Amino acid sequence: MNNNHTMKLGILSRAPQAYSTRRLVAAAQERGHDVRVLNTLRFAIDLSRDEPEMQYRGQPLGDYDAVLPRIGTSITFFGLAVVRQFEQMKVYTPNTSNGIANSRDKLRSTQLLSAHGVGIPATTFVRNRADVLPAIERVGGAPVVIKLLEGTQGIGVILAPDNRVAEAVIETLQSTRQNVLIQQFIAESKGRDVRAFVVGDRVVAAMRRTAAGDEFRSNVHRGGTTKALELSDEVKKVAVNAAQIMGLRVAGVDMLESDRGPLVMEVNSSPGLEGIEGATGLDIAGVIVDYMASQVAFPELDVRQRLSTSANYGVVELAIHDGADVLKQNLTIGDLRDLDIAVLTLHRGEADIPNPKAWRSLEADDRLVCFGKLESIRALVPERRRRSARPTVQELPEGDALLA
Repeated sequence: MNNNHTMKLGILSRAPQAYSTRRLVAAAQERGHDVRVLNTLRFAIDLSRDEPEMQYRGQPLGDYDAVLPRIGTSITFFGLAVVRQFEQMKVYTPNTSNGIANSRDKLRSTQLLSAHGVGIPATTFVRNRADVLPAIERVGGAPVVIKLLEGTQGIGVILAPDNRVAEAVIETLQSTRQNVLIQQFIAESKGRDVRAFVVGDRVVAAMRRTAAGDEFRSNVHRGGTTKALELSDEVKKVAVNAAQIMGLRVAGVDMLESDRGPLVMEVNSSPGLEGIEGATGLDIAGVIVDYMASQVAFPELDVRQRLSTSANYGVVELAIHDGADVLKQNLTIGDLRDLDIAVLTLHRGEADIPNPKAWRSLEADDRLVCFGKLESIRALVPERRRRSARPTVQELPEGDALLA
């Protein structure tokens, strides 16, 4: 890494004149960084050497401290291979290949959000024609939203007003080998949504997007308008959680304002800057560049990768319930350390307490993210509870983020 606290930054983009790319270049240059726009399709991935390497425009690629992927959906497969190669070359990227892949697959991203308890509209995925009508009823009946898994910027999103139309649309799409999701229509948010722009572990800006006329899709590309918005702490937390679950450190999280709270619609790994900067007047490009520079100077570690190699040790989320042996013994965080269990984070109600002090006693409904000897951790869980214990790091699916 450079010693003068500047970095050599590559922006992976096929559109150097696009607003977002130009703003990122300008922000990097203003801060004294060496920045270059790299056409994603002009890389050649060299797999024949002892060390991972790449060629760019037929020449060896120089050393880079960081890259920011701005990969269009049409080149996702090759773009992910390029990002993966940069990762193997130990070049920092805020959005990993796994994170981008998670967010690009609407079905996988919905499954991940659902598995982690993030609010989403009721959603089903079916292939057999006979299952379509029961699926529509399970999400609350017509009208329903039908989404192509591969769609983007509102393309391939259809509002079906009744069951007959929904069934016909789904049958037509499936006949062309298109995969579709059936999703509950949130009537109270018709034509409006919220985009929270997440950088690192915080929401740095937010806007409400309102659709034009009778259009129910609020995408700016479809004529929607934007307005700056101040989000509540609850909504900010949902947005940050959604981005981290995907494995993204720079993301646009789109949410609907429903009667039961914020519902995440999509997590975008290459969010545009024009709408959010225009609505808020904030230098979002500068925030992204500053965050990347801080990570290059002082990188975070992925505990899943670094700690899962220790035999018989792992990271587990331990839930404390009434009647559990832990409570009977009235253990403190310090007592757990004596059992060779380090508590990384204590979740208590709405509070997250990182690296909790040794004197803290455990309470019912606490959740602990622990690293330690698996045998010692299992001994604290009553037999009837063990089946529902969270998986260890070794058992987490690839690309799944550990929220600490």
